Amino acid sequence: MPYSDRQEFQRNAATLLNVDLTPERRQEAVNELMAYLRDLLRHKRSWPEEDVLSGLAAHEGLTADERAGLALLLLIAGHETTAHMLALGTFALLANSAQLAEVRDKEEDAPAVVEELLRYLTIIHHVVRVALQDIELHGCPIKVGESVTVALSAANRDADHFADPDALDLTRSTAGHLAFGHGLHRCLGQRLARAEMRIALPALLRRFPALRLTVAPEEVPMRFWNAASRRAAHAYGPSRAVPAAVQPDSW
Repeated sequence: MPYSDRQEFQRNAATLLNVDLTPERRQEAVNELMAYLRDLLRHKRSWPEEDVLSGLAAHEGLTADERAGLALLLLIAGHETTAHMLALGTFALLANSAQLAEVRDKEEDAPAVVEELLRYLTIIHHVVRVALQDIELHGCPIKVGESVTVALSAANRDADHFADPDALDLTRSTAGHLAFGHGLHRCLGQRLARAEMRIALPALLRRFPALRLTVAPEEVPMRFWNAASRRAAHAYGPSRAVPAAVQPDSW
């Protein structure tokens, strides 16, 4: 994507993901993003470069709308989710300072730390699937063609699978968490996302070892999927810059 277009793209992407806005306003952002990507892919089809979007633009088995939809998925899922996960992960560690040193000082533990943060935060809260045949799940009949909303965040806080699931515990086993989904549609960018978090979080805390919140964690304003009920909702990200401080000699 041309660098000059990134600010406008990120503005529309943020609008799309802002659950406090009306569905109509978010759909407007989708329409603008799709129109932009259709034009960009037409350009790359005529003047290809060595990048993912040029390869997508050259794909003959897809319509223009399908190519634009996949481009939208790749660009937003590959950026917004990881960016929010890094922000929320940093906040979660600052709010649990007793465990923060585990990330800063033990680089070999980074993979396990990242898995627990993924479970604890679950940046994608739900996915929708459509039944391909009649099935019954735990006594509930689901007819072919019916949609099912799968609450990934609820599954990752399942007390039958994770002891004390509402606590951040960097030493627990996180086997079976669903932060990246499951099965055929499991997140295709999971390896990249994990690598980014395993590198970025320890590096940030080593670079700024005195990093700390300047207010109590509950005073940090958050964006929630269900703005009407903070208690029932899951945080998506800070609503503005997190109030934090570092000592001058750590710069």
